Amino acid sequence: MAGAIIENMSTKKLVIVGVILLLFQAFSFMVGGLIAPSPTTAVHYLATKCVDTDKHHQSSRWFMPWGPNQCHKIQDFDEAMSKKIEANNIVFAVHIPLPNKEMSPWFQFMLVILQFDIAFKMYNQIEDGAVATIDVGVAYRDDMLGEWTEMAHSIEQRKLSCNFTTTKTYENEGRYYECDLLPFMELGNVAHKYYLLNIRLPVNERNKINVGIGEIKDIRLVGIHQNGGFTKVWFAMKTFLTPSILIILVWYWRRITLMTRPPVLLEKVIFALGLCMTFINIPVEWFSVGFNWTWMLLFGDIRQGIFYAMLLSFWIIFCGEHLMDQMERNRFSIYWKQVGPIVFGSFCLFIFDMCERGVQLKNPFYSIWASDVGTELAMAFIIVAGICACLYFLFLCFMVFQVFRNISGKRSSLPAMSKARRLHYEGLIFRFKFLMLVTLTCAAMTVIFFIISQVNEGHWHWGDYTVQVNSAFFTGIYGMWNLYVFAIMFLYAPSHKRYGDEQSRGVGNPASGEDIQLTTTITHVDGPTEIYKMTGKKAQE
Repeated sequence: MAGAIIENMSTKKLVIVGVILLLFQAFSFMVGGLIAPSPTTAVHYLATKCVDTDKHHQSSRWFMPWGPNQCHKIQDFDEAMSKKIEANNIVFAVHIPLPNKEMSPWFQFMLVILQFDIAFKMYNQIEDGAVATIDVGVAYRDDMLGEWTEMAHSIEQRKLSCNFTTTKTYENEGRYYECDLLPFMELGNVAHKYYLLNIRLPVNERNKINVGIGEIKDIRLVGIHQNGGFTKVWFAMKTFLTPSILIILVWYWRRITLMTRPPVLLEKVIFALGLCMTFINIPVEWFSVGFNWTWMLLFGDIRQGIFYAMLLSFWIIFCGEHLMDQMERNRFSIYWKQVGPIVFGSFCLFIFDMCERGVQLKNPFYSIWASDVGTELAMAFIIVAGICACLYFLFLCFMVFQVFRNISGKRSSLPAMSKARRLHYEGLIFRFKFLMLVTLTCAAMTVIFFIISQVNEGHWHWGDYTVQVNSAFFTGIYGMWNLYVFAIMFLYAPSHKRYGDEQSRGVGNPASGEDIQLTTTITHVDGPTEIYKMTGKKAQE
């Protein structure tokens, strides 16, 4: 009876395949480490203080900090007081990028973080729970002499979290508070060359607007965008890997359909995993270079979430199918207790993403981190997600241990076989155990990548230490997923080679006693591999 390639391929060929996959894995790390630059770049901007001389404060007017049509500027608020310029007439202007530079669609996204420089004054201290009200607008243009076109305008509130590290005395007046970074703006694509931010801090003492926020001296912004060089390497990897996975997917399913029996659950799940890998591989990001698709960031998150859900579910089913007996296996409903939480967690990820990036499609200044409740929910979500990922990995380790113990129990029938047949099955068991260890390694790297990605995405929002993730880690993990899915589809595809054909040609009676015993105890169970059949014989004994 023909089995899967993992058990019928010769050891020499299997080693060659393993070495080739290992070389590709090393190459995927090297692409990120040696070729691609750092994934993101952070650029610091200091807002220019412009004076709005128009009493009606026309929203269609844009203030440029430099250039031929630059605004009337002041150096500091002392100058404004000497010239009797009110705070409502001051506009903080920031041009992105810096002079003599251009933004590019290859940057993919732009995240802007805000920080206030607030000086300590005895008569104007920051009150507890102080909230800054920000009237902000963003505009764009594609040439230095063109008119600015408004992209978005909003009135936002950001809670100040500042500490004064020295004693609050008159001698320390003028020293600055240490204030946390605040989320400010996120664009899902960078379709234009130039962007302009105009920021106002309107003051209304009667309505307590911007009262008790201290003496703001300056506004600093940090613009974070993806490096164009990294984007090109990332797109190239996707373009190369898409046809590779698609070809092996079609080849795998064609071999499945050629069998006389219907595909079992494990084979269907492997095919679904290949489909999800193909879905996340398709380089639709190429279109973002030529089209103003603001939803690409959200779409990328959805694709990755679907792949996460499928990959985690596959590992559960892959292990479970080697634990269940024939009466229980091959039924998806058996796994609802394990797969259900994965689907629920993925749905929560989707809702969390829609609550922020979904709203940002209309208002790029919105942030779930802007409120206390939103910050606590986001922090709790990241912590719970990390804990659940670790618990999942521990549960997967337990399942693998159970599989190994199950197989060890089935080995009791091996001593009754001939030496050649016993060595054959011991070799199959070794190959399967090695594949399970590779699966655990892949799962561990995936969990680490997920946790670091969540922390790295949130560190600007909480103002904590940065977790640096270099390009090699991104390209390496992405390459690992593709190579793992490729290997699973290749190794678990039905083989045309039949074990024992060569031996039967040289032996007069191929149906020996041990072959009959093997048939009655193992091969009567339908499945992709002999190990799969061996672990499912319990109900038939």
